[in-house]
Amino acid sequence: MTDRNIHHIILGMGTKIVPIVSLLTAIIRRRKCSPRQLAADLGLSHAAISRWLSGKDVPSIRSCNKIAEYSGISLQKILSIAGYIPKPIEASYHEWPEFREYVSKKYSGELDEDLITLIEDLIERRRVRNREGKGS
Repeated sequence: MTDRNIHHIILGMGTKIVPIVSLLTAIIRRRKCSPRQLAADLGLSHAAISRWLSGKDVPSIRSCNKIAEYSGISLQKILSIAGYIPKPIEASYHEWPEFREYVSKKYSGELDEDLITLIEDLIERRRVRNREGKGS
């Protein structure tokens, strides 16, 4: 989700960024349902969904759990978007020793250090391209 997709709600003289609005809108669009249907699917009131979509309120932790189960998005990500926990920091691929260790064990004798580094670089390039594509 990019900053361009985040809805800005004007509150007095300041602007509050409400990313949960964008998340819910994306879920509704992806599921091809109405806010009323989303409420029914989650077992919540239409009024609650309306408050979230208007940026007047955010889902409770319990509701975040329902959204996570319904959407397939991790609970950690939804709690982060709702503001309950800090946004996870993405580590550089150079800080992922577990990938290198896993590949070295699984493909020992098939992949040397140069090939492993090449794969890591390709993965990172794809991530950068995907981030740039979402920002357009």
